[in-house]
Amino acid sequence: MSEGGDSAALLDTLAAALPPERAEALRAAYALVRSTMPAGYEESVSGRMICWSVPLALYPKTYNKQPLMFVALATTKGHNALHFPLLYMSPAHDAAFRAAYAQAGQKLDMGKGCVRFVSAEGLNEAAITNAIRPVGVEDFLAAYERARSGSSSQA
Repeated sequence: MSEGGDSAALLDTLAAALPPERAEALRAAYALVRSTMPAGYEESVSGRMICWSVPLALYPKTYNKQPLMFVALATTKGHNALHFPLLYMSPAHDAAFRAAYAQAGQKLDMGKGCVRFVSAEGLNEAAITNAIRPVGVEDFLAAYERARSGSSSQA
């Protein structure tokens, strides 16, 4: 993982514009994702998102010629968001993520792969850690290739 100089600056900028509870939650999510990220992903800024992606040097054949995003952190007018493309590419990962929230008795505010939260209490550390830590670059690329090919045996 590369150093997050630009992302740390963006984090400060985003947090400064938020109410204290949301700023705290944004910082907590950043720290959790950063501490959990497996080796091989690159931390960068894309627009107003902090992204952890597969570097183009490792996988240049992306659909948009941009690094393949594994996780992104953003904030919108009404909430913070963690984006997990793997959750909509892999039914198994999605089910495990949702089950972790259910087991903890936590409300999950989620779209296809976007987890919305306004406070640190809205983050399920176990679910987020389990969605990130065991997924090395090779595993993520395999899931991406399966999803792009339309394979029904998505892991």
